[in-house]
Amino acid sequence: MNAKKILIIDDDVAILDSLGLLLNFEGFDVKSFERGSEIFSCIRSTCKPDAILIDMWLSEEDGREICKQLKSNETTKNIPVIIMSASRGLENTALESGANAFISKPFDIEDVVKKLNYFTA
Repeated sequence: MNAKKILIIDDDVAILDSLGLLLNFEGFDVKSFERGSEIFSCIRSTCKPDAILIDMWLSEEDGREICKQLKSNETTKNIPVIIMSASRGLENTALESGANAFISKPFDIEDVVKKLNYFTA
């Protein structure tokens, strides 16, 4: 069985590294990006993700806006998007932007894996 491809967008390199390592260990094929804009060229060329994890608050970018762009594009609208944030009480705004799920930081890796497995089944 092929590993599920997961794109992670977070401007915190430590989170990208740790989440990437943990998800690789769980059998996912992970690509990490520090800027949301980078994923669009990746998706247009070689990346065909099974799911996308996006931090809500990126430097100079809003993860919810990236989610809206993904969900309004015919090519990417069916890719599950999970928004992550350390800010409490923002689950509704994340879901209103089109996200399939919300994960609070600090996250529980088992919760992340469970949600990814659910959306990529």
